Amino acid sequence: MMIIKTLKALSISCLFTIFTVQAAMPKSQIWLASESENSFIVKPLTASDSYHNQPLVTTNGVYYTKEVKGEQGTQTDLFLYTFSDKMHVNLTNTPVSEYSPTLYPHGEGISAIVVEPSGAQKLWFYPSDGTVPPSRIFEHIEPVGYHVWGKNLDVMMFILGTPHTLQFTDLNGHLPKLVASEIGRSLAYNAQKDIYSFTYTENNTHWFATYSSQLQSVSNHFALPSQVRDYTWLDSDTIAYAIGNRIFTRTLDEPKRVNLWRNLQDYCTANITRLSYNEGVLAFVCSQ
Repeated sequence: MMIIKTLKALSISCLFTIFTVQAAMPKSQIWLASESENSFIVKPLTASDSYHNQPLVTTNGVYYTKEVKGEQGTQTDLFLYTFSDKMHVNLTNTPVSEYSPTLYPHGEGISAIVVEPSGAQKLWFYPSDGTVPPSRIFEHIEPVGYHVWGKNLDVMMFILGTPHTLQFTDLNGHLPKLVASEIGRSLAYNAQKDIYSFTYTENNTHWFATYSSQLQSVSNHFALPSQVRDYTWLDSDTIAYAIGNRIFTRTLDEPKRVNLWRNLQDYCTANITRLSYNEGVLAFVCSQ
């Protein structure tokens, strides 16, 4: 399990912005909701005393980023909450900050954005085998803010800049392809349809869009409210996104229809800022 440290005090943090060790990170809390045919059970996954963010729900548990404090100041590590034993473990436990934990499809472990000692933000691989050291995936691509893997050797990345851009590449060494500009931070891959999804702004319209690597084309599906920055796929046709503390759904088949899916005001009195869903389990972040 990489480098494992049992977590006694719960907390987490993660953004693509580089935080200095002196900077106070915004407080946020991760909640976990489980749905079945007749119930919807919500409980806190972390405390609310520090920055907990970027949850990724998988079959075995929830990966997330957590703020940790050491002698040199504040940084972030990657954590995993396992469903089987309900334990929180530190997967990285390093002197540098890691963000955006993502399952790595080409080896046992996770990929993540690492803020290196030089300040460079690059994509790294952290093996599950703790005896194998982590390694950079791309030497030449930076600064990376977010990323998502496709079904082959390809990957889509949020590259920080003016403007932020969406770039597509693979592990075969091809140069990144510019897909879109003025993009949002939420990237996802729809395996059933073999498409990447993202948001971006064009002519003052905030679009939910997809990219087909086979067709090498972008499709705009529907306009989102300007404040929406994050979403998650519920199934191959449906996405969910939050406005305030309510979650709404839209589908590719009926793009103009908006449905209220969940009202979570009893659990989050502020704003829901991140979402991750998998097999009936939803993780959401409530800002403090």
